[in-house]
Amino acid sequence: MEHIFGAQTSTLPEISESLSSFSTLSRDIWTWLESHSVEVAIAFAIGAIIFAVLLFARNRIRGYAQKQSDRLAITTIVTRTLGKTNSFFLMLVSIKAVTGAANTPEAINNIIIFLFTIAAVLQGAIWIREIILGFIEKRASNESGEVSETLTNALALIRVIVSVAVFAIATIMILANLGVDVTGLVAGLGIGGIAIGLAAQGIFEELFAALSIIFDKPFQNGETISYDNTVATVEKIGLKSTRLRSVFGEEVIISNSNLLDKEIINYTRLDRRRTRYGIGVIYQTDPKQAAGIPDLLQEIIEEYDGKFIRSGFVSFGDSSINFELDFDIMSSDYEVVYNKRHQIGLAILQRFNDEGLEFAYPTQTTFTAAPDGKMIMPYPKDGFTIAPDQ
Repeated sequence: MEHIFGAQTSTLPEISESLSSFSTLSRDIWTWLESHSVEVAIAFAIGAIIFAVLLFARNRIRGYAQKQSDRLAITTIVTRTLGKTNSFFLMLVSIKAVTGAANTPEAINNIIIFLFTIAAVLQGAIWIREIILGFIEKRASNESGEVSETLTNALALIRVIVSVAVFAIATIMILANLGVDVTGLVAGLGIGGIAIGLAAQGIFEELFAALSIIFDKPFQNGETISYDNTVATVEKIGLKSTRLRSVFGEEVIISNSNLLDKEIINYTRLDRRRTRYGIGVIYQTDPKQAAGIPDLLQEIIEEYDGKFIRSGFVSFGDSSINFELDFDIMSSDYEVVYNKRHQIGLAILQRFNDEGLEFAYPTQTTFTAAPDGKMIMPYPKDGFTIAPDQ
């Protein structure tokens, strides 16, 4: 009982002091209203007009942002951000603008400054958050302005991370303006952040890898890429892994961080595909006819809307005279390239047959020698006969 009564007694002076301060503040407000009633009324009217104008302007800005077809345009992002302005902040702006004209007492003015500081910092945090999220969406959208499914799924987590970071800074700024020592709080937040980062290192690694794919855009859904010995079409970019469909039909699943560590070739973004053919003709080919092979090949390539690059003799093979042909097919669609390459190959075969040019294939010729080393025919010049059965 003594402890309880003692505790109650120790708080009575504090309660009395608070009640006295409140009573003094109420008396000052009443005296101010009585002595400056005209100035207060005028200030109130001006403040109400300012608030109405600001509220009207905010609503018009909101309406303008909602009518824009391109929601990721810079003007739309800015107007959408301004449309997030809080009514309480606008009211404090209006009050702050007329406090000087109303001869506001210092105590009331301090309260207004206190509330205005909190509202301004929080409003600034809201604006910064919306600007960051808007530009994240803009940076990650494709050329048609569509946001990827992965970013849509990640935006909830991104919004949480950005909100926590921005409002944590805003809270520290408010406490610092109130005279609170925030050194320990900042140190605690830093240590806590390091601990969380170490505990969720794997999760954050894959998340940041997914965000790197979204923002840097080395590939997108529907594009054909290759890495290592895999050629596949991207079907879905997830927060942890990417799903691909290989050219042989299998579904390939690979983690985002592992995929980014590899050399990736994006075939879809090529405006052309280069193809090289190796062509070998027999050694019995007429040299003049062989010299015309590059021109013949150029005619075939141009006939099928390809771009001839080069063609010429490259080497003497074991059983062939070897030529090379380089040409481009002007398309990024692999199916178009595949079919065009097929048509050109068959056209070369047909033209070579028409021109009497023979393709070489591996052959061996055996020569017979006499004991003295002189080359002899393996059979009599006049032919040979088969002896009848005895």
